[in-house]
Amino acid sequence: MSFSIQSLYTWYRNTIRNPKYRWWIILGTLAYVLSPFDISPDFLPIVGQIDDIALVTILVAEVSQMVIDFMKLGKDKDVAVVSNINSQDSTTAESIADVDVVSVSMKQEEKK
Repeated sequence: MSFSIQSLYTWYRNTIRNPKYRWWIILGTLAYVLSPFDISPDFLPIVGQIDDIALVTILVAEVSQMVIDFMKLGKDKDVAVVSNINSQDSTTAESIADVDVVSVSMKQEEKK
């Protein structure tokens, strides 16, 4: 069984985006960061904080991305509602016609 940082990151990202496990992952991450017992003990001056900083960075990045996606989804819903209201105001979709536009210069009209 091979272990890679990329697979761990992918698992973390997919799990935190799952609404069923989201709060458990966030709480577990915060508990790990605040706990003095972890992969590199916090009593070591710089090495102890490296894993905590990496995990907090990933947590903040993922949560901020979820917030951005939520905000975009909200704007998309607003646009969809407005376009739905506008489409209900028009008579029917059958009244829409495609028109081919042709530009005509004045020189051509003068020759005829």
